[in-house]
Formats: sequence, C-alpha cells, structure tokens
Amino acid sequence: MPDTALLIIDIQNDYFPGGAMELEGADAAGEKASAILRRFRERGDPIIHVRHTSVRPGSTFFLPGTRGAEIHESVRPQGGETVIEKNFPNSFRNTPLREKLDGLGVKNLVVAGMMTHMCVDASVRHAADLGYKITLLGDACATRAQSYGGEKVPARQVHAAFLAALNGFYAKVVNTHEL
Repeated sequence: MPDTALLIIDIQNDYFPGGAMELEGADAAGEKASAILRRFRERGDPIIHVRHTSVRPGSTFFLPGTRGAEIHESVRPQGGETVIEKNFPNSFRNTPLREKLDGLGVKNLVVAGMMTHMCVDASVRHAADLGYKITLLGDACATRAQSYGGEKVPARQVHAAFLAALNGFYAKVVNTHEL
C-alpha cells in the first residue's frame, strides 16, 4: 500500500479567469497540478481532492450549487477519487480528511492548491502538526495580491513569502519538475 497521497486543495472555477475570486497564475498552477495528477493516476497512488463550499453569510465565491464552486476541469476528479468538502480554510477542520489519510496508511503528502496564503498555508501547517511529511509544489499553487497598512503586496510576493515561510519546518517546497 503506498504511503504517499496527492492532496489537491481548492483548485476550483472561481479562482480562474472569469471567476468570482480570480487568482494570479491560476491557469499555470492548474496545468502543473494536472501534470502531477496524471502521474499519480498512472501509478495508482491515492488522490484526494478538497473542495471549498462557502456557507458564511455574505460570501461572494464558492457558493453552493454554482459553477464557480466546482472543481476546475484541469484537475476534475475521476471515479473512485476521494472528494472532501470543507467550509473553512483548513482542509482538516470539521472534515474526515485525517481519518481518510490514516485509513489509507498515508504518511507523506504531495500538495498542490489555491490560495497559497490561505487554504494551502492553513492545511499544510495543520498536516505537519499531525505528523505528515509534506512536499509542497510551489508552481502548482496560486494566490492573489494582498494589502496591509495601506501597502499593496503583489501576488508573486505573497506567494513567495508564504512558500518561504512553509519551506523547511512545515514542508519541503519544490517545483513539479523536481518531484
């Protein structure tokens, strides 16, 4: 039984061009995630898709029953692949993700997803705290610009800062061609 699973976090239509919360680099990240997904499928290794559905009052994206909340075609699940639905940034919070991983005997996670600074960050940190060894595919993740204190931080800097913060203690951050 393989002890490594691919975890694809929130690669959903609302993050792509024309979506309600478009991310910088979503298409490129989706292509990289798709390539890794193909490799895991070819080897028959476990694949888990995480899909965020926003149930908070006032939410503007990932609304239940909308096209935007659907998993993007680049990584659309196939029969037999697990889909975990979540309502919070952390993929483990109030979901059966840990039980599923433990039931599969997973010790190592390869992670791709969106947004780097939010759901990917929260999920990777939690997974590391639970003892999983994580390889985070930096080029298979995307985010958007942020602002703080009146200063706008470009998406590429947000992305780099969060990958740098996760690299080392929480995960080994690599690009897909290094996997």
